[in-house]
Amino acid sequence: MPPSIEFLWLIPTLPLIAAAVGAVVPRRHRLIASGAALAAMAAAFALSCIALPMAIANPGAPATSNFLWIETGALKIYFGVLLDPLAALMLVMVSFVGFLIFLFSTVYMRDDENYAKFFSFLSLFAAAMLGMLVANSLLLVFICWELVGLASYLLIGFWFHKPAAAAAAKKAFITTRIGDIGFLLGLLWLHHATGTQLFYDGGAGCLEQATLAKLALNALPCGLAISSAIGLLFFAGAAGKSGQFPLHVWLPDAMEGPTPVSALIHAATMVAAGVFLMVRVFPLLAFDADGTVLTVIAYTGAFTALLGALIAVAQNDIKRVLAFSTVSQLGYMMLAIGVGCPQAAIFHLLAHAFFKALLFLGAGSIIHAAHHEQDIRRMGGLASRMKITFATFATGMMALSGVPFLFSGFWSKEAILHGAQHWQPSQIPFCIALLAVTLTAFYMTRLMAYVFFGTARSHAAASATENSRAVTIPLIALAVCSVVFGFFITPAWSWLYSKISQTGTAAATTAPLFDPSKLLDGAGLTLASIALVALGIGSAWKIYGRRELKTATDSLEKAFPAFWRTLENRLYFDEIYAATIFKAHNGIAAFADALDRHLIGGCVRLTGKLGNIIGLVNRDIVEPGINTSFATSAESLRTAGTAYSRSQNGDIRSYLRILAFAFAIIAAACILFLVIRMIATLPTA
Repeated sequence: MPPSIEFLWLIPTLPLIAAAVGAVVPRRHRLIASGAALAAMAAAFALSCIALPMAIANPGAPATSNFLWIETGALKIYFGVLLDPLAALMLVMVSFVGFLIFLFSTVYMRDDENYAKFFSFLSLFAAAMLGMLVANSLLLVFICWELVGLASYLLIGFWFHKPAAAAAAKKAFITTRIGDIGFLLGLLWLHHATGTQLFYDGGAGCLEQATLAKLALNALPCGLAISSAIGLLFFAGAAGKSGQFPLHVWLPDAMEGPTPVSALIHAATMVAAGVFLMVRVFPLLAFDADGTVLTVIAYTGAFTALLGALIAVAQNDIKRVLAFSTVSQLGYMMLAIGVGCPQAAIFHLLAHAFFKALLFLGAGSIIHAAHHEQDIRRMGGLASRMKITFATFATGMMALSGVPFLFSGFWSKEAILHGAQHWQPSQIPFCIALLAVTLTAFYMTRLMAYVFFGTARSHAAASATENSRAVTIPLIALAVCSVVFGFFITPAWSWLYSKISQTGTAAATTAPLFDPSKLLDGAGLTLASIALVALGIGSAWKIYGRRELKTATDSLEKAFPAFWRTLENRLYFDEIYAATIFKAHNGIAAFADALDRHLIGGCVRLTGKLGNIIGLVNRDIVEPGINTSFATSAESLRTAGTAYSRSQNGDIRSYLRILAFAFAIIAAACILFLVIRMIATLPTA
């Protein structure tokens, strides 16, 4: 293994070991589980920090190490690890944010009886995500991808005694499996077309120029290139994991799990997996001459961004507001990939991880202090009671809203908008994204006004106090990162962007990439974006912040009750699916049940009755008739045989007597025959 990456396999292995420790440790030694999990994530973060400068030093040549896993006949399957700036940045982010979430969980879950099991599941979640990041094999990515899905199922349904949590876990697992079928088909198809699952293999990997050139020569009868068809299948998997329309419905329900789980899913692990996969295979996506795949991704991402922002406006559960915010921001990331800016997508993914983890942990701090109250209409006045949570949550809110110029979310959002503006096929996704910018600032300001300003609207809010340092320290650290990371992606310093641009993520792109150094050239768009953010914040503050919120009815709900109810019910996507897909599924299931019960079951019952008839015939006819006659004949033969056997006694004298007797009988018969013949010849008188 090359010296530069000989330690890389330890990064996912350490949390995996911690997961095993948490699975076997007795409940009375629960601190061992959390201690092992924290130590593993801290070590993974340290190793990731060591790997980062190695990857940045030589961004154009990813370091790989491959080994043969399975060989059967002509089939050879290789696994491998990969280190490039994309993987290194993601490793640092996931391990760092994961460690802070683990630390937060030690307080949030300390009274749970399954404390050790919780940290075991968290560690498995982190190990699967880290394993996917370092994988140089698409098959290894898929294995870790499925482990991420398993861990999310276990954590979303961790409080399985709650029917809503159990249902949400099943919904997340089944919905993401729909997309995973596409991923698996794309994986098998790519292996069949290229003969390899390795991303990079000395020029022969499935993402390298020579292989992609051969792949692009083949097309389906409909004219779609094979590379485009495979890319669409990969996007189906990414749409499931990253909550893209129409597979977004599982993500808000995932809030039924403990708040640290929500933070981990929405910031560093599961939803990031889909975006990472699309950026990793971007050379394959961009090799399509007519841009079919990227067009589908761009429109899907833009629509998802608007959809999530619209629904978030009318949500009253603090975690669900943030959940639909995640759906919207993931749409932005997919939009960036679709318009040919994978670097902007990764920057927004990294920035989003910091401020979204901050917002979810801040929500967890609020819920924990307010005795598990989650309805923002029953909060209020928390700014003076929870000053650290308020300051850090406000930082996350401004980063998410794109407030200039201090916050990382502003720069990453601007990169996406500028990329969308220069996308040649259409300006529709760009216009949709601008509308979502205003809505994002609006619903986040509404959330702040309901939670932190005014007076307490419930006893839970009135009695809330600031949490311990184990809760506030992660909030402060994430707030600092939400600001500091912005300095790495400003147009004034495009060093990091240039490093990412030299990796394989953009090696084969044909779409125009956004260049941060040209951001100031589009000052008009920047000013328009800032104006839209100001419009969203100002209008929300005018409605919710300038007067006392005393009633449970929202002002917009009073003005537009039907439209508000539609948004509050998530545009009735669940009901539509229940009335169409689920109803069709139930109809097919009922048909299959009827087919099984009446046709197949009827044939089985008919066969059984025929068997009974044959049995009756056998009992009433065969047994007394044929069988009895056969038995009688057999008995007669047996008696005759027995009698005959007595004559076979071995005595020669007996044999001679029999022969003499037989000779006498024959002689008498002959004499009798001659006499009769002579009499017959005499003349008659």
